[in-house]
Amino acid sequence: MDRLPIKIDFEELYHNDLRVLVFIIASRPIGLPVLANGQAYWREGDQLCTMPADILRKIYEEAGHDFSADICPGITIDDLDKNAIEEFRKRWVKKTNNARINNLPTKQLLNDCGALDEDKVTYAALVLFGKKKTLNNFLAQSEIIYEYRINEASGPAAYREDFRDAFFNIFDKLWDTINLRNVNQHYQDGFFVYDIPTFNETSIREAILNAVSHRNYKMAGSIFIVQYNDRFIISSPGGFPPGVNPENAINKQSPRNRRIAEILAKCGLVERSGQGMNLMFENSIKEAKALPCFDGTDDYELKLTLNGLILDKNLVVFFNKLGVDI
Repeated sequence: MDRLPIKIDFEELYHNDLRVLVFIIASRPIGLPVLANGQAYWREGDQLCTMPADILRKIYEEAGHDFSADICPGITIDDLDKNAIEEFRKRWVKKTNNARINNLPTKQLLNDCGALDEDKVTYAALVLFGKKKTLNNFLAQSEIIYEYRINEASGPAAYREDFRDAFFNIFDKLWDTINLRNVNQHYQDGFFVYDIPTFNETSIREAILNAVSHRNYKMAGSIFIVQYNDRFIISSPGGFPPGVNPENAINKQSPRNRRIAEILAKCGLVERSGQGMNLMFENSIKEAKALPCFDGTDDYELKLTLNGLILDKNLVVFFNKLGVDI
């Protein structure tokens, strides 16, 4: 217990007047072997032996392979959408205040941001910049499906739209579509009445960015958004990344598609990698709304619910007067 960097506990149980000690040994961290004096061991029969290299390699691979950094065979830079690339360029210039980015040839721009790898197109480039036809042929599951529903009754949605295009062509359109049905709530501070949107723009955008960055693109399902009058639900294939769960999601970083996350961070769509969940929780607290929850999440699907109703308007007034961050 002193030598191993894992938690070991025990319980006392009694059965038929007999005392039983049950030892509870935490599993090793995802992607890391347990070391004793700097060495990993395992058992072969009754012997304690050094862990073979191939077993160690399998353990290290558990942390996950970055699918978005893989080369997508069969496509070239001509299969990428120029408008999406220029939208990224514009935002990268604004983020860095570096006007020289405007003069970079397209191929160099994409190589510099990591979308290309030695001039070959990665899946990150396909998701973020791919033409509609190319996405249809090579990664149709990268689409985002939006539905607006008045209630939970089965049947057709009141409104539905499928977004299958380069992400840099649709992320503003997605917010505009959501915001069309984003009603204002009201709270009073003295003689003045103020509006507060049911759905916080920053939180909604971060939820979408998280889904695009962390979903499992090897699974056939699409990102699915359902908006009700009082809540916003976004589901993405793949469940939580290894090592992340509802209890540590607010501060645990484990990007499933690191290349996509890094490109989004370069142009300022995300403040910095791994901070999206913090912002969603902070905004919910400041606006006195129920905290984000992951009800319905399993190994195959991550489901995030953002609640829109203000629970305590006096708390909103208090935070506004306080004038500080949570």
